[in-house]
Order: sequence, then structure tokens, then C-alpha cells
Amino acid sequence: MIDQILKHFDITKLNPMQEAALNAIQPGKDVILLSPTGSGKTLGFLLPLLRMLDDRQPGVQAMVIAPSRELAIQTGEVFKKMQTGYKVITAYGGHAMRIERNNLTEPPALIVGTPGRIADHLKRNTFDPAVISALILDEFDKSLELGFAAEMKFIIAQLNNLRTRVLTSATMLNEIPEFTGVQNPLLLDFTLSAPPLKLNFSALRALNQDKLQLLFHLLCTLGNEPGLIFCNHRDTVERISELLNGKGIIHGIYHGGLDQAQRELALIRFRNGTHHILITTDLASRGLDVPEIMHIIHYQIPATASVLTHRNGRTARMHASGTAWLLLGINDVVPEFIEPPPVLIQLPESVNLPQPTPWETVYLSLGKKDKVNKGDVAGFLIQKGKLPADALGRIEVMDHMAFAAVKRPFCHKMLRKIRGHPLKKKAVRVDLAG
Repeated sequence: MIDQILKHFDITKLNPMQEAALNAIQPGKDVILLSPTGSGKTLGFLLPLLRMLDDRQPGVQAMVIAPSRELAIQTGEVFKKMQTGYKVITAYGGHAMRIERNNLTEPPALIVGTPGRIADHLKRNTFDPAVISALILDEFDKSLELGFAAEMKFIIAQLNNLRTRVLTSATMLNEIPEFTGVQNPLLLDFTLSAPPLKLNFSALRALNQDKLQLLFHLLCTLGNEPGLIFCNHRDTVERISELLNGKGIIHGIYHGGLDQAQRELALIRFRNGTHHILITTDLASRGLDVPEIMHIIHYQIPATASVLTHRNGRTARMHASGTAWLLLGINDVVPEFIEPPPVLIQLPESVNLPQPTPWETVYLSLGKKDKVNKGDVAGFLIQKGKLPADALGRIEVMDHMAFAAVKRPFCHKMLRKIRGHPLKKKAVRVDLAG
């Protein structure tokens, strides 16, 4: 069965971490799984979790708790892609509780969600936790860092039949809170054996009190190479975005103050090439489905060595290479935990404004729940919108909507031609996203 599942991911065999997890995660065992970002932890814990599910057992049998909506959604999508035959529901804030409550009338074998939303469901008694025997706390240290200890403690207290606990992270955990119930865990540490990041680390120092112009200069130097700009605070993200808007640089922003739809659209536009720059807080440092990134820019100095590791782990993943940049103010000092310290360099004086990306993102108001797939979207845009095939890029289909990358010169003409045409005999709204 595993071989069949791997085919859905175009994988021929498990990596050593996934093999170890498959062997170690068993009923009645507690496991701590440490492995770098991008190493396949999600599949690593879902495969052994699958073996614990019993198709003769009604009700929710297993639970995965993730610190962010995006990571929860991504984990749910990975399980669906496995095509196991078991039902999974993803629970998270930012959309209607009613939708999840309706889905839970026929309980899934697996529920994946954020601590706050799962705790809310348990308080409302929308599902029965009585037979849940396996719990995965994914990116557990991040959940603690974001202040979800009370919610996780409440959730675990409701799981009276719990036999298996798995905690995952990309860095060593400082401590395991008592409320987890973890006892004598088996430690699988693949951070030590992981190959070092193929990462160039350079520093730039502003010659005045304002680093914004230094950042703009760096982005002009990098051109259209994809990168993440990390900030410590949401207001800094917004301030940088305001500057880049004024300079005409297409970009996206991503932080916890945005609603779910805004965050999802920012990631979709980043993945499909509508913009190559995403300005973000540390919310984007873990577990997100984003393309291989060439540049990590620390606009603000990371608070800890762990934060630095997670940020830098978004690039130079697996066999790729990348560059990290540390932007220093006139009085900033490189922290001791950045070892060795990055090399201080100067940028070339003459640079050009980055050219606009060739893609724009188009929104369609139908999705998977309307029996629409990627092929349907492609055929609709090409046939009804008279769009050349090479002007169509990445397509993503969600439950109730879809998004497609279309080359900018063709967008408005295609939208005019397609207006009023149905998709699979259903009325559909098509427009530029965002």
C-alpha cells in the first residue's frame, strides 16, 4: 500500500527520516521527531498514523494539531493526496464554523486543525473524542511560542483513550510540558545528520538610521529572483509594503493580522509567479508549501538561534542552494548565536528596478466541491477564453474556488471573451484575483 501512496507523490522510496518514523511510530509509543524544514515530515508521520486507523471503527480515531491554518490545510491536503479511503476534516479559524460542524456530522477518521479551533469544537461537542488514540503535535514548539499551551492542554485532557503521542519540530525542543503526557519518548533526531545548508550568508549595513532604502537597493540588485523578507513585527511588514508599492515593485505580504483569504491568496500568487517577493513575519518560517526560494532577507535580526534556523530553512532546502542576507542598522550588532558571523559586503552602486513578473492571477468562483478540477479550468480558459496554451501557468483548485496564472498581456482580453460562459454547465465568475 505504501508503494501505491508514494506514486501519488512521484516518490520511489522513503527517505531515511521517513523510514525511521514509519518503524518508530506505533500504538502505545511516544516519539519526538526532529527533522529540517522541507525534509518530508508530514508524510513521515502520516504513513504510520495510517496504519493505526481501523475502517471498522466509527468516529474520529486520530488528531493532528498544527500551529497555523496554512500548515493544517497543507497536512490535510497531503492526507487527501494519499488516497487512503479514510475521511479527513481540516479545522481552522478564519472561515465559518458552520461548514466544519456540518462536515463533522459524519465523523472523519482523522481531524487536522489549529489548537484554537479544535478546542472550540470540543467545547461545542461537535465531535466525540472518545476513541481518539493517536495525537500528532506538529511543529509543537511553534504552537507553544504562539501561546497555544492552554488550548493544547485542554484538548489533550479530553483525549482519554490516547495511546500514541508524536511531537515534531525542525529544532531541538527545550522542554516537554507535563500536559502532553509524553513519557519515555523515543527521540528521532535527523537535524544532526542533515547535510549542512548550501547557504551563502552575507550582511549589509545601512549608512543611516533607515534600512528601507538599503532593502530597496538589495531588491534591485537581486532582480526577479524569488525571496522572503522576514520581519519581527506586523507593522514592519506593512511599512515595507508601503515603500515597495510606492516604488512599483510587485510583492505580497503575509502575517497573522490578515484574514485567511488574504493569506491564502498571497501564497497562491507567490507560488504561481505573480510576485517573487513575499514580506512576512516568522509565521512563514515553517511548514508552508512555497517554491524553492533563492533569497532569505532578515530585515530585522531574528530573536533566537531557533528563529534564524527556521527562517534560513526556507531556502537551501534538500539539494538546493540559496543566500541569506542580514540587514543591519547603523548601530546593530550581530548576535553571538549567528556563528560564523555573516560577511559584511557592499552592493553595487548602479542598479535597475526589477521588471514586473510575466504572470497575473485569475480567480474562478467554482472549485472541487463543484466537481471542477485543473483540467476543467485549463480547458475553460483556453477554449472559451481563447487563451494560448503557453499563456496559462500554474492552476490551483480549492474547495469552492480556483486560481490560475495567466500571462499579463492576455488577461483582459481573455476575461472579456469568457464573460457569461458557464463552466461545467454552472455559472461562474471569473476575474483578476486580489
